[in-house]
Amino acid sequence: MKKNLREGFTTGSAATAAAMSALRVLLGGSKPDSIETPLPEKGSLVIPVERVELSGLNARAIVIKDGGDDPDATNGHEIHAVVEHIKGNDDVRVKISGGIGVGKVTQPGLPVPVGEPAINPAPRKQIITGILKELSETAPQLRGTIKVRIEVPQGEAISLKTMNSRLGILGGISILGTQGIVRPFSHASWEASIALAVNVAKATGIEEIIFTTGRRSERFYLERFPETPQLAMIQAADFFNGSMLEAETKGICEVHWSIFIGKLVKHAMGFPYTHAKDWRIDFALLAKWCDDLNIAPAITTEIAGANTALQVFDMIPESSKKVFIDMLIVKAEKNALLFTLKKHMTIKYHLFDFDGNLLNNDDDNR
Repeated sequence: MKKNLREGFTTGSAATAAAMSALRVLLGGSKPDSIETPLPEKGSLVIPVERVELSGLNARAIVIKDGGDDPDATNGHEIHAVVEHIKGNDDVRVKISGGIGVGKVTQPGLPVPVGEPAINPAPRKQIITGILKELSETAPQLRGTIKVRIEVPQGEAISLKTMNSRLGILGGISILGTQGIVRPFSHASWEASIALAVNVAKATGIEEIIFTTGRRSERFYLERFPETPQLAMIQAADFFNGSMLEAETKGICEVHWSIFIGKLVKHAMGFPYTHAKDWRIDFALLAKWCDDLNIAPAITTEIAGANTALQVFDMIPESSKKVFIDMLIVKAEKNALLFTLKKHMTIKYHLFDFDGNLLNNDDDNR
């Protein structure tokens, strides 16, 4: 009998649970054995709390990161939150900072500005939501500032097992998690789920499917094109080659990709599988492509030494962004067809930014 893979929770969820637990004890409550923690988009998760320590004007709570059956480098390590209340007459404010073991961003092109601790936007929002939830239940009249400092005692050592230093995140790990839950990742099972989803779409008469690289790109696409049948939406994740083969094999006439800039660059480079650990962007090649577009040599030199596709996109002058996007899409569409057997399928791309704005002309791509 096949064993079901156990889900875990992200460092962002661990940090949120720790912050909420520390605040509860700081405000006079008892230490929780576990705490109901809001997830970034919807729902909640009950997370065990290892311990909480009250010391003077602050409280420290510790949660052990649990990656489930898909553990990463942070699995089993302590995630700390140190919480302090600064009295004031204004409405509650939550200030989040990073302490020991939380990396600092030193290069552009990441979701967090240079100089800030590497606590991504979704976990920041999640921590704030958790703090406000805890206050609403335990101290609704409280005013002033709640200071939350996230620490990972072994963070600097853990970061050596990650790509952080290559991305310019130094001194520790990143606090991550757009969904808050870690779902076990198995190549075989994911590819099987793609095949099944394509098969179901075809069986229900759908001839046009939309591959997305994750939940966010799926949500942004549906917000832009709300008439799209739910069965036409298929999360392909990093499986570029396999997804195209499945669509062609099942006789799908038209494939759309809802995508962000990093994956689009990898599609343009023809990577069959786009996970960062296995397939890394060739920035020298990307610089050459930009040179072919007559982008200034000073900029293409910087592009050759870039860290992320987002950083490159920010380097491209506004006057050249459309031609840059169009170039990538033409290359990506060509590679998508190369992965099919009969090469007669219509391929269209929809490039979104992280706020859900469509960056290429949907009149030409829908």
